[in-house]
Amino acid sequence: MTPGRIGGRPETPLEWVVYLEGKLNSQRSASARYVQYYDSENKALNYAQSKFREIFGDMFLGWRDNFCPLIVDSISERLRVQGFRMGPEEAADKEATEIWQRSFMDAESNAAHIDALVQGTSAITVWGDEDDEPTMTPESADEVVVQYKPGSRRLLEAALKKYNDDWGAEYITLWTPKTIFRTTRLMDGQKWADPEEITNPLGRVPVVPLMNRTRLKPTPFSELAGIIPVQDAINKVAADALVASEFAAFPQRVITGVEPLPDDATDDQVAAARQEALKAYIDRILTLDNPDAKFGQFQAADLSNYVTLIDMLVQHMASQSRVPFHYFLLNGGQAPSGESITAAEAGLVAKARERMLHFGESWEEALRIAFHVKGDMSKAKAYAAEVIWEDPEYRSKAALADSLLKMKELGVPEKQLHEEYGYTPTQIERFAAMREEEMKRQKELNDKYGSDLLDPVTGAPVKHGRPGQAPARGEAKPKTPTDKVAAVERQRSKAA
Repeated sequence: MTPGRIGGRPETPLEWVVYLEGKLNSQRSASARYVQYYDSENKALNYAQSKFREIFGDMFLGWRDNFCPLIVDSISERLRVQGFRMGPEEAADKEATEIWQRSFMDAESNAAHIDALVQGTSAITVWGDEDDEPTMTPESADEVVVQYKPGSRRLLEAALKKYNDDWGAEYITLWTPKTIFRTTRLMDGQKWADPEEITNPLGRVPVVPLMNRTRLKPTPFSELAGIIPVQDAINKVAADALVASEFAAFPQRVITGVEPLPDDATDDQVAAARQEALKAYIDRILTLDNPDAKFGQFQAADLSNYVTLIDMLVQHMASQSRVPFHYFLLNGGQAPSGESITAAEAGLVAKARERMLHFGESWEEALRIAFHVKGDMSKAKAYAAEVIWEDPEYRSKAALADSLLKMKELGVPEKQLHEEYGYTPTQIERFAAMREEEMKRQKELNDKYGSDLLDPVTGAPVKHGRPGQAPARGEAKPKTPTDKVAAVERQRSKAA
């Protein structure tokens, strides 16, 4: 197969470059509209009639009432990776956490989730740095495209990354299971240079797609695919309301029975008409010489009809996206409380958990490749690995703590309770070190003062119970110097 020929499987590196470059352009073109709506760069009223644009021109060019970022962010803000278990062990894997932190994935993973939700897909490339330590890099669907093996939704046959530098040159990296190719092309050039070829030491394509999908179809989807038509309708109705507020939101006065000026009126006639024009003020009375002249008024337009229609469209958007109504400030924007907020956000929480299933598989595969780069083949084949996600359900701290105490009575381990509360694996490990330090300090105090003479809260020595606490029944009160003098005087009196 030669570059540009239609049909046939690519065979040479340049044929793969040409094929995947075309596929990348199609992928980028398909998701460009979703990116515009998420970034609020969509053109307002691009569906309006040409007559509308002739009349109003650029009046609404920069105006938009865009809910699309809310649809995506309400999901992404609940997708927080806290750590990884590379096997059935209880504790989080420290080496996986180290790889994650070295790759700056606390922040980068959130950007990868947002891109996948908006564009339908993003990617993670895994490779070694200059110290041969594994690093993970999230990639945009505008720059990376993958090719699956025929009949598979998991095994990759090739992947390509294409990007431009600040000086106009284009760079391409092509991965196959056996070989890695790199080539460049100047902006004014027409052909790619002969690729630089190196052997792929991993024997696998080190790219993991992060796809937003719920079905078995190979093509992922954007969260905004079904939302944009409703968003366009909201913009249309809101723009109509603005036009009505410009031209019909105030009463229109009418005067009938007054002779208009002739078409060929002279300057003197126009000046005289201006002098006789009606000028209303608080201390003036309007009069007309013509007894047949009458005053009239058209009522202002009722803009509440537009508000009602917009509210209906926003409710449709909320139902389709499963985002709670109070996120859209419907019903006065009053957020529910207690059990009602749990019920209101149940659909959004379920949607977030569903995304965790698919995104989690990609992060687990990326970690396995990272351990392959590291040379740890046991963890490179840890198919029992799992992602530790932060709880996507928002609950009050008091209610959550109460439920965890009940879970503790059922025998749930303490580390699991800490994880359920929302602490990260690093924080949980730090708790263990802090408790050990507290116990060591307590032992030193016990050895020094005695275990029965220490305040259990502060560890300070206490001779007569807790500070400020009254002595228990039957316990002698502490004697002050005055008490001791009074006791001696009483004994002397008895002796006398």
